[in-house]
Amino acid sequence: MSGRGAVGFIGLGNMGGALATNLVRDGFEVVAYDAAGPARTPVGARWAPDPAEVARGAGTVVLSLPDGTVCGKVVADLLAARDRRVTHVVDTSTVGVAAARHLAATGLSYVDAPVSGGVAGARRRTLMVMYAGSDEACAHVEPVLAGLSDRRRRVGDRPGQAQALKLANNFLSATALAAASEAVAFARAAGLDMDVLLEVLNASSGRSGATLDKFPQEVLTGRYASGFSNTLMAKDVRLFLREVDESGGAAALAAVTDAVWEAFSTAEPGVDFTRIYPFVSGS
Repeated sequence: MSGRGAVGFIGLGNMGGALATNLVRDGFEVVAYDAAGPARTPVGARWAPDPAEVARGAGTVVLSLPDGTVCGKVVADLLAARDRRVTHVVDTSTVGVAAARHLAATGLSYVDAPVSGGVAGARRRTLMVMYAGSDEACAHVEPVLAGLSDRRRRVGDRPGQAQALKLANNFLSATALAAASEAVAFARAAGLDMDVLLEVLNASSGRSGATLDKFPQEVLTGRYASGFSNTLMAKDVRLFLREVDESGGAAALAAVTDAVWEAFSTAEPGVDFTRIYPFVSGS
């Protein structure tokens, strides 16, 4: 039995499984549920048969789910559970600004806490947890946030603010990776070696997270196993574009990036998002 108390965790996919494992290793008793069944339950965590059991087993529940619709259904299940203990939710999902605001109004203390850094970053505890919520809610869940990662930053006092930052981050990431794929494909067609190309780009003004990390780790090696799908990236870019449109902001580049990722996710749904390079290059 752990000495840190019980935390619920719902959503044990690539990212959720890594984050739940971090909580177990940090000494929490983790009560976990995933719609796919118990096979993904981290070693040391206790499987719950449904969200209601998670709600009865822990005062704080962490969510790592695909979108705002799924999060809304799960939060409704938590609220409806008889004899529930849950009072606080830490939502690491990328759901968008409007969905976060809606979830914050459901009756549970809600901390908007999306993450960036990939599954590898989660396992190394270098993942950035950006979070927003009331003073009370953030203070209450701080031990849980610390259990998720060694890197975290409160970015605002209202749910939705962290979502805005996460969508901005993912839009930049998606744009940089698509642009780098086109640039590398052009340079390779001119006969340049990819090792040399990346070395020079990363010492020059064209470097980005795509050239510094994604290309060396996933494209050059042929691994294409970052743990994040093109379908999810397309969803995030689409969310960004929708939020910008609603706020009346500039969206010329966002519209182009959205079209590229929509085409890629439609052609090859569910593949690793770093496979945009062979999709763009035709290789």
